[in-house]
Amino acid sequence: MIFKGYFSNLTFDICFHGLHGRRPVKKPLISKKNRKARVAWAKAHVNWGRREWANHVWNNESKFNLFGTDGIKWVRRPVGSRFDPKYQCPTVKHGGGSCMVWGCFSDTSMRPLRRVQDNDPKHASGHIKNWFQRRRVDLLDWPSQSPDLNLIEHLWEELERRIQGVRASNVNQKFDLLEAAWKDIPMSVIHKLLDSMPRRCQAVIDAKGYATRY
Repeated sequence: MIFKGYFSNLTFDICFHGLHGRRPVKKPLISKKNRKARVAWAKAHVNWGRREWANHVWNNESKFNLFGTDGIKWVRRPVGSRFDPKYQCPTVKHGGGSCMVWGCFSDTSMRPLRRVQDNDPKHASGHIKNWFQRRRVDLLDWPSQSPDLNLIEHLWEELERRIQGVRASNVNQKFDLLEAAWKDIPMSVIHKLLDSMPRRCQAVIDAKGYATRY
């Protein structure tokens, strides 16, 4: 019984000082080597503006679940209403599948969204590297563990928001929804992201290479 009273007081004391249980933010594991590379890259590009980034194309792939999300969902509900259908998060057997897509954009356009296979080694294959070399395409060195510097990561979030609440019955339908939403994203969103690069670089410098809020 003495422990019960002790922990009750401890809980009260923690809450009184503004400390509450929170789910930690998920960020990539950044090693000392990664931190050094991130800071060096950020310092080299912190003064770049729209004109410098105009010569670059941003690209990446992303997975969109057919049903539900990989993330944690929170719901506010009255006491005793845990099993009320409107406060539930429905699931399906075997996860329902997913749609893997690839996209790219520059400061002047967004290219069509493409479906790809998961774990497709498109970025590292010899064929792709040779294609770039033959066409004299320069690749920008990129620091590992840096999604906060990759603008397309935030474009995927924008795409997710635009299809939120719209269900698809199969993967083909899911891609159709994604493709339509992708086409509807205005270039003003792209320009806003590009204009955020100096702030992102400065945030990495200020954080000494650790993850930032972006």
